[in-house]
Amino acid sequence: MFGFETIDVITIGVYLLGVTLLGLRMGKTVHDSQDYFVGGRRFGKLLAIFNVFGAGTHSDQAVGVVSKTYTSGMSGIWYQWLYLFVTPFNWWISPILRRCRAITTGDYFEARYDRGVATLYVVFGIINMMVSIGLLLKGAGAVIRATAGGQVSEEWAIAAMTVMFVAYSIVGGLAAVIVTDFVQGCLTILFSFILLPFALVRLGGFTGLHEGVARAVGLMQEASPDGHVPGTDHMWSLVAPGEIGFFYITMIVINGLVGLVVQPHAMPISGAVKTEKEAQIGSVYGTMMKRVCTVAWTLLGMCAIALYPGVIEKAEIDQMFGRLAHNLLPDVMPGLVGIFIASLLASIMSSCGSFTLACSGLLTHNIYRPFISPEASQTRFVAIGRATTVITVVGGVFIAWELESVVRGIELFWIISALMGIPFWAGLFWRKATSAGAWASTLAACAVWYLTERPWFTEWAAVHADWLLFGDKIYLPTQMLLYLTVGVIVMVVVSLLTAPPAHEKLDLFYATLRTPIQPGERVRESLRLPQGVEPAPQRKLFDHPDWEIQIPTRRGIVGFLFAWLMVLALIAAVWLLVRIGA
Repeated sequence: MFGFETIDVITIGVYLLGVTLLGLRMGKTVHDSQDYFVGGRRFGKLLAIFNVFGAGTHSDQAVGVVSKTYTSGMSGIWYQWLYLFVTPFNWWISPILRRCRAITTGDYFEARYDRGVATLYVVFGIINMMVSIGLLLKGAGAVIRATAGGQVSEEWAIAAMTVMFVAYSIVGGLAAVIVTDFVQGCLTILFSFILLPFALVRLGGFTGLHEGVARAVGLMQEASPDGHVPGTDHMWSLVAPGEIGFFYITMIVINGLVGLVVQPHAMPISGAVKTEKEAQIGSVYGTMMKRVCTVAWTLLGMCAIALYPGVIEKAEIDQMFGRLAHNLLPDVMPGLVGIFIASLLASIMSSCGSFTLACSGLLTHNIYRPFISPEASQTRFVAIGRATTVITVVGGVFIAWELESVVRGIELFWIISALMGIPFWAGLFWRKATSAGAWASTLAACAVWYLTERPWFTEWAAVHADWLLFGDKIYLPTQMLLYLTVGVIVMVVVSLLTAPPAHEKLDLFYATLRTPIQPGERVRESLRLPQGVEPAPQRKLFDHPDWEIQIPTRRGIVGFLFAWLMVLALIAAVWLLVRIGA
């Protein structure tokens, strides 16, 4: 049936029905917009970890890493490890997001700048999430089509997944997403590792994997007319000469840190937990779980090189992950393909649910409420939130059908995420950052990105500045350096030339961000301290009136350093792992 055995179809159907009913059941807990968009701020450590893991881990990432590894070797791991060095900073960032006491990141921009900047963020935030949803659906569609042996089209796969995650996220809100994330997070871990042992057995272990990669590289070198195919050592290097070198890794890490805080789902995820401690634990350890899964995806990409050498078509490379499942799992045990597809759907539905709700919150709280109906009831806000979910989904499905490849979609997501990151960070620490600076910085960075994508720019660079290019296109890290540098310069210059916000407004904003969440605190208004909560005293790192950089707490320093130890341990483990059987 559609390329699957009956037992596989039954497994997939049971999973889809069960998780949808669980999500719909959570709809009974929704009474107001706080319940719908941030789950009533009542979740603890375990669900926080799986919410971060589920929202941030999805099959398009596995598809992208396998695809990039197939073409670039082990250095393809950085297509998801770009946030590895950002992970320790989550220990400091997540309490700040929780202290915003906000529903959306748009609330942050409105409180720090004005409603116009918040509206600008809504536009960029929704485009960002549409690309994310489209990327997820594109990746999953490619895997399902390959796993089914081409008997299920990507369009039908995308349509079926969309109906399922929209059903429970619309009814149950973020509470439904978080609860289902626990189930789906466990399946996502299974999805990440289920293929690897069977692929290694097929190749004869790590020794056979190394031999297979060497054979594949030799065949590609023989077939290449110019002999420019990288050698075997290059394919096994985490930092290899060529496209993904130190400069590449450095820039995607910086770009990732800039853009991390303005991803629309970051604020609701941090806001859904009870305290700052839960936010820190969920953010760091949920993210680290994803980094471990990335290792499995990268090794699968190396297995694909050994098993299917010589593929050059982008569409076929995107289907490598599904091709491995199609060829390996049916011979092991009946029903394994069904479990694999159910796990794949779990990773998609958990992330898409978070993304659509984040966009729904932006449209409801930062567009509908201020511009259309400020006095609407909580029931009305929830109804509008459910209705606006459809807008994001339609845009995401359209992008899924238009994307050239999964790898290109990932790069586009990185870029869009960072375009409003500069105003966020500037407003967080620098009192002189202005609304005009925020507008100018965002639009200038966007203009640099757009212009460097034009064919005429590539032609000009090929003649006058070929160091800007890699092959026949703009080199991605150079492009990032250009738009981030221009964005920062424009932010500083325009802010210094325009009048800063009123001192009273800034004092209230920064007092809220430095005041810890109180036990049992009930939020009534974003970026405002609840009645009876006194602002925490200033503990500035620099005693200067223009800067608001607070001294980290002891827990903040210890947690930050421990997260770095985990990062270094993971890198060392992978370095040792790839040498087994060499």
